[in-house]
Amino acid sequence: MLKSARFAIFSLGAVVALFLCVQPVQSGHLPGFTKLVKDASPSVVNISTTQKIQTGMPQLPEGFEMPDIPEGSPFGELFKYFFDQENGSGPGYQDAKSLGSGFIISEDGYVITNYHVVKEADEIIVRLSDRRELKAEVIGEDQRSDIALLKIEAKDLPVAKIGKSHDLEVGEWVLAIGSPFGFDHSATAGIVSAKGRSLPRENYVPFIQTDVAINPGNSGGPLFNQNGEVVGVNSQIYSRTGGYMGLSFSIPIEVAMDVVDQLKSKGRVSRGWLGVLIQDVTLDLAESFGMKKPRGALVAKVLPDSPAQAAGIQVGDVIVKFNNNEVINSANLPPIVGSTKVGVEIPVEVVRKSRNKTVKVTLGELPEESEDEARPDKTKSEKANRLGITVSALTEEQMTEQNVGGGVLVTQIVNGPASRAGLRRGDIILSIDGDAVKSVKHFNGKVDELSAGKTVPLLVQRGGSPTFLAVKVPEGE
Repeated sequence: MLKSARFAIFSLGAVVALFLCVQPVQSGHLPGFTKLVKDASPSVVNISTTQKIQTGMPQLPEGFEMPDIPEGSPFGELFKYFFDQENGSGPGYQDAKSLGSGFIISEDGYVITNYHVVKEADEIIVRLSDRRELKAEVIGEDQRSDIALLKIEAKDLPVAKIGKSHDLEVGEWVLAIGSPFGFDHSATAGIVSAKGRSLPRENYVPFIQTDVAINPGNSGGPLFNQNGEVVGVNSQIYSRTGGYMGLSFSIPIEVAMDVVDQLKSKGRVSRGWLGVLIQDVTLDLAESFGMKKPRGALVAKVLPDSPAQAAGIQVGDVIVKFNNNEVINSANLPPIVGSTKVGVEIPVEVVRKSRNKTVKVTLGELPEESEDEARPDKTKSEKANRLGITVSALTEEQMTEQNVGGGVLVTQIVNGPASRAGLRRGDIILSIDGDAVKSVKHFNGKVDELSAGKTVPLLVQRGGSPTFLAVKVPEGE
């Protein structure tokens, strides 16, 4: 009995010892950022900007001087408050200040930050880790990528090591250093949540998503990997409150450095331009195009005089590869196109009428956005068809306004296949099942020919932008 008790005590002791031995091993899997922060912090800077904005207060008319108001007059201080514009600091103007972060990329003072941090700033002050404050000059800005390049007059500055965001893995630890709410050199850590994220109105940046705590003031600061290399520029957060909610987005360092090189060499950024409007391929659309699964970017419109038009890309093509890069969905395409050199012929693989086809495209340079939205007018309607819609012919004026060469106008819609597919009154139907719509008679004839139960693609122009809808023809007809 005593022997059994001793064995039990020994076994318990062995388990406790094993547990204590295992604990340090398990904790060793968690990264330590002490050395990284110590080595990387000197290259991170605080950026403060000042911008003079008008407050809307009245100003003295030109040539009118302040009257000599007797001292002690009850209206003296009030008059001065509203009209004294001395040195531009009166109530007519107000200094708007903002904070951000950045990092040094050269010993002679080049600094990367966000475009939105220094946008329209009258004065930019860069504060270094040694507490020096230096005025910065804007060398160049790029709104599409949200990158700005600054220059300060200094030598032998600590420089951030540049890494590769392509090597990042989802789940990998990363660290941000910046100035949230003005607290200099604050370090926050987290993991990579996703790569290649596309955000609304940010088509040319495949963002790195992390759960690193980012707040106002972190913008423009670096995102480091565990080797102390910059892999991203912290740019945006997703928040319903204005503060951190676990969704942070960084610009890949390759994108930022490409922008910097172009700003240095020619003062502006040029991007590849294909000249198509695209959308995602849904499960229903994939079925209608004879594809086994949804993938690629569906071409909803080919812009006139564009590289795509010259190469023979057609509306209804699904781009699945661009310059040998897989196009998983429509959000993947703009960053790939934008980063491709202008004037270089590249292969583009498309799915056209259920068959793969490769075309050669020579990219142009992305122009400034200039398309205006237009909405169709009401016209007289024709007889309804089996899809539950009523259509009418377009006038010459409507076709000119909408920049279309044909199609029919949806003037009435009832509950049915078209309404379930998302068709709306006022839409212009440009093609049905791959055939361009020439007239009301032609359109209704094509509708009558559709096989019952078949899912067909309908190309629709809405608010100046084309989009495909998948319409399932009702059974039993």
